[in-house]
Amino acid sequence: MPRGRYSLHDPHDHTPLGEEHFQCAPGPSGWRYVAQRTTPSGDHSGSVDLTLDELGRPLRLELHASGWQVRAAALDGVTWVRSDPSGAHATENNAPAHAFTGTSPAFLIATARLLRLAPASPATSVRLVAFTDPVLAPRTLDQSWALLKREAHATDNGPLTVDEYQVTALDTGEQHAVHITGDVVLAAPGIELENLESPPSAFGPGD
Repeated sequence: MPRGRYSLHDPHDHTPLGEEHFQCAPGPSGWRYVAQRTTPSGDHSGSVDLTLDELGRPLRLELHASGWQVRAAALDGVTWVRSDPSGAHATENNAPAHAFTGTSPAFLIATARLLRLAPASPATSVRLVAFTDPVLAPRTLDQSWALLKREAHATDNGPLTVDEYQVTALDTGEQHAVHITGDVVLAAPGIELENLESPPSAFGPGD
């Protein structure tokens, strides 16, 4: 069960945004990721709880940030309920999208699991609902993912397979690289892996 810490920063001006303390593991339903988020000063700022099924679809998502809460799942596309800090108002919405995304590294793992790309295969488009900080405001976006290469790197615990993805925002054409090994993000815009207490989980053949 990988357990560790990511540092988060603004991908454009590198302003520190805080840290995400996480643990994740494959399970009976597919894969689960849970994390607590802190501000740069160390105060609690939110949480992430994401469960995927065997095909990488979001079975359950719960986000907390700035008093706001989102509960979501893949249902008739994707469906979510967003509640305000007072708890007095909850709004349900639905979109014809494949999955969710946001600032948590969990969403990069989830999208990679959903697409299951092969090295050098054609880029694949995916529609996602993003929950944007600081109030988890939803917006729909389209991305293109391509798996550029898959390389094995020698480590003290044996070879580590690293996948390098190229992700393109289809509305702006902006491209960036995402490096993933197993169920851990090594590096991505705004994300750095600062500490990992145990090796990444290896998904089964064909996963």
